[in-house]
Amino acid sequence: MSPAKEEVSTQNSPAPLPQFSQAVKYNGMVYCSGSIGVDPATKGLVKGGVQPETRRAIKNLSAVLEAAGSGLGNIVKVNVFLTTMDDFAPMNEVYDEFFGSISPKPCRTCVAVHQLPFGARMEIECTAFQNPAAKL
Repeated sequence: MSPAKEEVSTQNSPAPLPQFSQAVKYNGMVYCSGSIGVDPATKGLVKGGVQPETRRAIKNLSAVLEAAGSGLGNIVKVNVFLTTMDDFAPMNEVYDEFFGSISPKPCRTCVAVHQLPFGARMEIECTAFQNPAAKL
């Protein structure tokens, strides 16, 4: 019998739209939906451009991972979506604030897309493993 999928939900990250979950746990892995720079307290996109959006989006992902019994250090794969590759270097500066000391670094893809929800300039999603104790 296969393990069951389990929804992950936390109020420390913006609520998802009705079409998806913040994350799903399955077989020791956590699959996180895309996160944009929405502040869960105000429910609005943070101001100031790609760097504040990236910082907020990663904090949102971190909260979801924590609720799933995981964390940023357990991420194995990251996908980043930017509305312009002009934001690649500024996004990386903030990305390094969170992932600079993690070894090994997560695998990552970064692509430019035409547009993102709510006028966001970036979106990030990831796959991580659960902490061993969280799987019990």
